[in-house]
Parts: sequence; C-alpha cells; structure tokens
Amino acid sequence: AYNESEYEGVSHYVVGIEPGLCPSDLLQAARKAWDDALELGERHGYRNAQATVIAPTGTIGLLMDCDTTGVEPDFALVKFKKLAGGGYFKIVNQSVTPALRRLGYSESEIEDIVEYIVGTSSFTGAPHVNRESLLAKGLTEAEIDKVEKTLPSLFDLRFAFTPFTLGEEAMVRLGFTKEQYTKPDFNLLRELGFTSEQIAEATDHICGRQTIEGAPHLREEHLPVFDTANKNGKYGKRFIHHNGHILMMAAVQPFISGAISKTINMPNEVTVEDIEEAYRTSWELGLKAMAIYRDGSKAAQPLNSTADEGEHDEEEEKAVTEAVEQEKQIHWGKIPAGISPTQAYAQGMQPPRFLLPPKRRGFNQEARVGGHKVYLRTGEYEDGTLGEIFIDLAKEGATLKGILSCFAIAVSKGLQYGVPLEEFVDTFTFQTFEPRGLVEGHPNIKMANSIIDYVFRALGVEYLQRDDLAQVPPVREGQLPEPPKGLAVEAGVQLGLDDAIAEKEVDLVKETVELLDKEEVTPAVVATPAPNGAVTVAHAATATVAATKPVDVKDLALKENMGDAPACSNCGHMTVRNGSCYVCLTCGDTTGCS
Repeated sequence: AYNESEYEGVSHYVVGIEPGLCPSDLLQAARKAWDDALELGERHGYRNAQATVIAPTGTIGLLMDCDTTGVEPDFALVKFKKLAGGGYFKIVNQSVTPALRRLGYSESEIEDIVEYIVGTSSFTGAPHVNRESLLAKGLTEAEIDKVEKTLPSLFDLRFAFTPFTLGEEAMVRLGFTKEQYTKPDFNLLRELGFTSEQIAEATDHICGRQTIEGAPHLREEHLPVFDTANKNGKYGKRFIHHNGHILMMAAVQPFISGAISKTINMPNEVTVEDIEEAYRTSWELGLKAMAIYRDGSKAAQPLNSTADEGEHDEEEEKAVTEAVEQEKQIHWGKIPAGISPTQAYAQGMQPPRFLLPPKRRGFNQEARVGGHKVYLRTGEYEDGTLGEIFIDLAKEGATLKGILSCFAIAVSKGLQYGVPLEEFVDTFTFQTFEPRGLVEGHPNIKMANSIIDYVFRALGVEYLQRDDLAQVPPVREGQLPEPPKGLAVEAGVQLGLDDAIAEKEVDLVKETVELLDKEEVTPAVVATPAPNGAVTVAHAATATVAATKPVDVKDLALKENMGDAPACSNCGHMTVRNGSCYVCLTCGDTTGCS
C-alpha cells in the first residue's frame, strides 16, 4: 500500500513502489528507466507483444556476481565456465556460508564444510602432493610458489603442473624433452612418480570435492537446502528433478504476461520418455515457453559441474596402447612400433601402392565456388572406391590452378597408398579461404568455405554418404523426395477426394517430382481425376514449378530458413534461422538462445 498524496505533481510514472521498502537509488533508477521507456514509446511506438517477461539472465547475473540467475536454482555449487578465448574459470556459490550460518552451524563447522567443498587451495597439509614431496622430486621453492598461486582457480590438480605454469627451463631441468612435455596427454605428476590414486586424493584435498554431500558436521535433513540443478562434482548424487523446475515456473507464470526464459536442466541419463513427459507437463500447467538442456548433449558446453576425467587406469591405458600398436603393426605389414617411414622403406617394409586400372570409371562435376568455375574429376577402382582426383580451374596459367593440381596429385598418392578417404574429408572440410561463398551447379553443396572445402564435401557426399556435409541432402536409393506443398495432393485433400483417388494422385505427384529431378519436363500444372470423372487441373506450386528450371523442394525450404544467416563461427558451415537466433546444422553451435 502507498499514499497517493505523496505523488501529487510528480511526473514519474513509477508510483506504485513504497519508498520505505526500496533503496532510494534503486527507486530513482526504476523511475528513470520507465519514464524513458514511456516517453520513447509514445514518440516512436511500441513493438513488444508482452508487458512483462523474465528475460535471459545468465550472462548478466554472472557479471553482477549473482549465485542464481532468474527463476532457477544454481547450476552447481562449484561450476566451471568455459571462456571464449580458451580455458576455464572456477565459480563458487557464495550463498553456502550464510545458509549454513542461518541453519545454526558454528563458524568452525562452516569453515570445515566450505573447505570440504572448495578445498584448501594450498599444498600445506595436502596428502602425497605437498611442498616436501615436490621438493624431493626436484622442484624449487619458487616453482612451487608459482604453481600454488594458480590453485584457487583450478578444479583438477594436474592442470597446475604444466609447461605454461612452470616454464620450459623447469621442464628441461627435470629431464623432459620438448617432444615429451608438449604432448596433449603429458601429465607431470604421473611422470614424477605419483600414482593416479595419490593424485586424486591430493586433488580432493586441494581443489575440493565440489559437493556438500558427505561434508563433516552437516546434518542430513539440511541436504535439500543445497540441492542444485545438476549433480555436484564427481561425488555428488543429489539434484533437483526436472519436474521441480517446471512446477516453479508454473507458480510464477500467472504473474507474467509473457514467457519465462529458463533452462530446465536434465542429467545425461534422461530418456526420450522423460523429455516427452516434461513437455506435456509444461503444457498442462500453462507455461508459455520452455527450454530443455540435457547435460553433455553437445560436444562443448559453457558450464560444467565436473571436470573431464581424462585419466584412465594405468593398466587399462597400457592395454589400450598395446592394442593400438598391434593394430598398427598388422595394418603396415608387421612394422615394429617406433620405426619411421624412412627407416621402413630402407628395410624393405614399405606399404604397397595400389595402382588403378588403365581404364577407370569416375565422374566429372562442374560447379562455381564464389564465382570461380571449378571442375572436379575422379578415378575409381573396380569396386567403386575412390583412387584419384583432379581439380581444375577455368583459368589457364593461374597460380591457384597449379597449386590445386599438385594438391590433387598428393591426395591421389595418399589414397593409393591406403590413406582412408575419411581422413582427408575430416581434415580438409571447413578449411576457410578465398574464393569462397555460394556454390552453383552442384545439386547438394550450396555453400563452401573454400574450393578445398567444396571438393571434400562433394567427395564425402558421393563416396562416404556423409549427407551431413551437404546443405541439400541427396535422395538415396529407396527414398522418395517429399512432394512440394501446393501440389495436387493438397488440392485433393481440400476437395475431399476419396482414398482411391488421393492414392492415384500421390503416385502422379511422385512421378512428376522424379521427372523434375531428371530435368526432362518442366510442367506448370498437374492434371488429376475428379470424382465426377472430369479432369481437375491443379497448379503445381504456382510460383515455383511453373518456372523453366526444376526446383529442389528441400533447397527451397533451406533457402527460406537461411535469410541473412551468418556463417558458423565454430566450423564455418552456414547457419539457419531458429527463432530469433541461428543454429548450425553441422556442429550444433548456436548464436544465442537456440
């Protein structure tokens, strides 16, 4: 309740906030914001369909140092945010201490519980990996101090002992070569003689267990207070069920005219039925929007509640290595591990080159990439597998033409010496350089990041059935293209034709689409039988099929969704519109809320 007389003569439009219940600076900011909003709206007009919504608050909440964002629980008590420039930083929930204090725990008990969650961030008193043991292994006091400064931001002790932290001089002094310490799987602690169990125990003490479950002094009835959207760390078992998220949103929805932006977090092991039930429950409770995310469903995600394990049992790792080496020996004719190709050739162990037959099959494909005409020619073995490629530009004497020809010879030699085509496709797709852009003349590839990207997309689609590399997936044998909307099938349904006539009509449309794909006819109309025996002429996609050139229906749908879509910042593939954002159909990356 408020006294209206206090606001007589006041020009502010926010008058329903009781000044005694709101800080003065916050009240002034709210009044100014809505004064400006109303003034600008009256001047320029309003486009918002809703008066109130709960907008996305993840990044804003992070910048404001909030523990939770919007209408949702915390992601985890300790979480790791992936940075755009690489690396992670550690975010610790700051509400644990005041919550424990309110529940009646003493300061010493709170200190023990918090240390259990986030660790000591110090080598002092740590089991196995501590100052004494590190000095005995050859590290200096200065190097240990340097490592210790990084501990508060880490979630795994192994990541503190890297060449970037200690420096190359320390690595050389400890007896490691550059080839050793630059390997991606290099683990200095293991190389210094610490076992996996010792490293894990020291990590729990220094970096914390990242869960409150099992903490000293904590009473079991207080555990629900600290439940989060995901399991906490690798030891946590508790989390808030996704129905809890939905019920909370349903309680808030009546007070909001629009929708609530909130992610309903689900664990990795949820089933299709669980997700179906979540959507149904949301609909039944009257939610206007919902977004579901299953933990680990993408190759990379911005927030994580656990570190990637990345550490196998030593015996298991040894067994895997031996299996790989054995496979390598079998593949290369019993060549021992560690022998270089040069040594293998000198000892007469070179792998054979599989020559193509003098007369070979293949295909020629003409296309334009970014306005440059490119000819792709292939040569095949008798079983239809690829054995050689030729790449030509319609520019005689151009430097790029010569480089592409040499590159094609190198790839052909690799194919003939047994390098799988999959290796070339995975390596050279998404390579980005000019000329690039729209592709004309290829039925499936419509956009390429470079000529090389186009070539290996085409080869992947043609020889590996990698339809994920094509903007317009090809129709394989046994598949039928979907008939375009507006053809006689739709007209037949609207006219109420019986099932027999509609079935004939479907067959007629399929034949029409097949003829269009073969570029043998370009009809503007499709004739269908009517119930009274007369012939009904239905315009086949009035604005599309009537054109002189047949149109790929899926191409039309893709073009409709592309709009002004940008290229994917992750893989370079063209994105498609998804709501107000864009999503990449190749790698799954999004530009925002998708």
